[in-house]
Amino acid sequence: MACFVVPVVEAIVTTAAEKILKYREEKLSISVSKPEEISGASGEKKIKFSTKLGWLNKMLWGGSALLAFEHVWHGEVVPFFPFLTAVQNGETGEMLHEMATAGVGMAVLVTVVWGILVGVSSVMEKSALKGGKSV
Repeated sequence: MACFVVPVVEAIVTTAAEKILKYREEKLSISVSKPEEISGASGEKKIKFSTKLGWLNKMLWGGSALLAFEHVWHGEVVPFFPFLTAVQNGETGEMLHEMATAGVGMAVLVTVVWGILVGVSSVMEKSALKGGKSV
């Protein structure tokens, strides 16, 4: 019914966090050859955290868009107020339960997968730095 709302809210929050983080990184005036990389003390390259947070945003926005499309396709979301047919039919409690279970579960799963992706990329960065290569 409205399970896609939870990942959308997380996507909004992480998008705002990414914009703030990018602003702070630019404010530090770090000059690099590639915008998605920063140089460490010994000249090695690392991917900025704002770029990694952008990965999470893309995953959340893409998944939420697909879920929203699926809900529109099945007639659960309509183009007129109150937009959700569950609210019109008096199934608000059931809708909130679905958001609390399925929506939160999906948002957590996407965030965990992103965390694994960030962990793997950090390990790859460290191994590349030990070998003297840039990522």
